[in-house]
Amino acid sequence: MSELLLNIASAGLLLIGGGFGLIGGLGLFRLPDFYTRLHAAGITDTLCAICIGAGLILQSGFSLLTLKLLLILMFLLFTAPTATHALSRAAMIDGLRPVLAEDSESLEEQHQGRASSNT
Repeated sequence: MSELLLNIASAGLLLIGGGFGLIGGLGLFRLPDFYTRLHAAGITDTLCAICIGAGLILQSGFSLLTLKLLLILMFLLFTAPTATHALSRAAMIDGLRPVLAEDSESLEEQHQGRASSNT
């Protein structure tokens, strides 16, 4: 019975982690500028790693593999937010400015103009 519960919990965590990965991928395509895309990718990447790592730890049981998975998970939890911060800082230093509310209206107009010219 406990084996069944572990498998169900592990499958749930793996599916949730995969779902976060898909949501992050959609955010990369749907969001308007670099900073919002980076935000979507950075947050969902970390949540995806936590859920998938926890699901794999539940599947591995108590062994040396569990320790290795925990070390990989700790490495990802430290490096993913740091990499996101470094990318956003480098873009800001390079002069890339975020899209503001008034700029987003012009982006929508440009997008609608391209959509009507394609039809």
